[in-house]
Amino acid sequence: MKIPNTFNINTEAKTYLPIHSEEELLNALKQHSNVFVLGGGSNMLLTHDIDQAVLHILLKGISIVEENDDYVYIRAMAGENWHQFVMYTLEKGYGGLENLALIYGNVGTTPVQNIGAYGVEIKDVMHSCEAINVHSLKKRIFTNEECKFAYRESVFKNEEKGNYIITAVTFRLSKRNHKLYTGYGAIQEQLTSWGYSSPTPAQVATAVIAIRQSKLPDPKVLGNSGSFFKNPIISIEQFETLRTQYPSIPSYMVDDTHIKVPAGWLIDQCGLKGYRQGDTGVHTQQALVLVNYGKATGAEILALAHLVRDKVAQKFGITLEFEVNIF
Repeated sequence: MKIPNTFNINTEAKTYLPIHSEEELLNALKQHSNVFVLGGGSNMLLTHDIDQAVLHILLKGISIVEENDDYVYIRAMAGENWHQFVMYTLEKGYGGLENLALIYGNVGTTPVQNIGAYGVEIKDVMHSCEAINVHSLKKRIFTNEECKFAYRESVFKNEEKGNYIITAVTFRLSKRNHKLYTGYGAIQEQLTSWGYSSPTPAQVATAVIAIRQSKLPDPKVLGNSGSFFKNPIISIEQFETLRTQYPSIPSYMVDDTHIKVPAGWLIDQCGLKGYRQGDTGVHTQQALVLVNYGKATGAEILALAHLVRDKVAQKFGITLEFEVNIF
């Protein structure tokens, strides 16, 4: 069976097991000691067929765990579509996830990558997550702190990599006095153009969706996995050196000694935006995104990723890290 993935790469699974309940997950883990965990098929690049048993996590369900006048703790099962879940919370009037609208994938993979956009990350809104240990088959609840979140990093990508399968995530969202982040990117500009002087979380999400749709291709139309590269974080000294050569280089302060530079800008300055090689290419509107124009293989997309990384390193002395997981 073809493995579902947003890059639309033709890779096969010898054993494919859809998982709709924790009982099915436990049974599958008892039968297969070496598994490949599949969520929404986003944020991954498949370069070969998968010999392991592919467990497609499709657990569904959304429930309120606890709430008071100010906050609601809402639990979503791992197989819930992320964007649909975000929109569900906004329809209920809850705030916190609006900047993370229109990110492809499922709820269960969001803590793994600590997904983020427009100044907000999962670490800012996640209360806890539930996971099954693939070896002991026991459930563990990870607190926000125990997830050891960092920029596009978590414990699930490092010391616990391959040890746990997330089954549910609980978020702490606001019911009133929402803290909105509109200063990142073009959100405020978009809201102002619509006449929203005191926007609601839903209106912020609408602005985010409009901005993302103007820049990013729909995977159903053009295969991609969103941002392929992380925005590099460099020292202030390195940034000041670069700024003498490139006065217009954009940046965002991370802390007193580090600055984040947009990887898309670096790639664009290398003349690679819109670059195409066979059926692989750098997107014409957003250089962070690598695309499959039709029949590209995972190996061909990976080769393009290395080309992009080499060009940026040669020009700026910055080695880009892949945000997408390579298999």
